[in-house]
Amino acid sequence: MNGVSAYQETSVTTESKGRLVVMLYDGAIKFMRLAIRELEAQNDEAKGRYISKAQDIINELNTVLDMEAGGEVAANLRKLYVFMSTHLSQANVKRDPQMIREVISLMEELNKSWRAITR
Repeated sequence: MNGVSAYQETSVTTESKGRLVVMLYDGAIKFMRLAIRELEAQNDEAKGRYISKAQDIINELNTVLDMEAGGEVAANLRKLYVFMSTHLSQANVKRDPQMIREVISLMEELNKSWRAITR
């Protein structure tokens, strides 16, 4: 393992759970923006790859929700994550950048909230 990889692994494993959620949101947003760029460049393979990466992150966020402890908040987040993933699938098939932008907007709002509580 080189120095950069070791640093990245250490920084991730020592972050608080809230900060990790922010990092995941940042990653998903980045991949969705890249998907839009590739869609506009008519590079379907790369567009699909970036959408898939964003969906992987969203699905991971959904999977780790603590439904018992989180109650109604966790239930609402689950619904949002399922909507986002489905919306991205439809955007991929329809080649619709606006649908991707809608998911980015939702994720940015959630990200703002997480940033505020993890300061």
